[in-house]
Amino acid sequence: MKGYYEPRSSSSCAACKFLKRRCIPNCIFAPYFRSDECKKFAKVHKVFGASNVSKILVEVPEEQREDTVNSLAYEAEARLRDPVYGCIGAIALLQRKMVELQHDLAIAKDRLARYATAAATATTTPSNSTSHDAFFNGHDFHGR
Repeated sequence: MKGYYEPRSSSSCAACKFLKRRCIPNCIFAPYFRSDECKKFAKVHKVFGASNVSKILVEVPEEQREDTVNSLAYEAEARLRDPVYGCIGAIALLQRKMVELQHDLAIAKDRLARYATAAATATTTPSNSTSHDAFFNGHDFHGR
């Protein structure tokens, strides 16, 4: 639940465990890095540094801190996966995929429209055998 965390037991938060320090009762990291989230904090720390993350959290309104930490964790994960482009690389890949899918959709819609037009034309135009029969039924070719 956003903005809510249960009071901690005596265990340290993931940040304090990682930094090997005693976790104080008003630890800025504790609500956002549970004791079992050491990998999450390690990634954020590696990319942004604990001091910078602490400064960011102090400056952000408390009701936005959880979203801020989630964003930092996502950005850190992306940066570690792709050190050059980070999140932007993932976003660009998704945008290219979206353009490709929109193109495919446009082609499919065009084909569907052509099939629908062909089907409509086929049902409104009399078949060849019907017009052939009407022509020959109206003429006496055998001299009778």
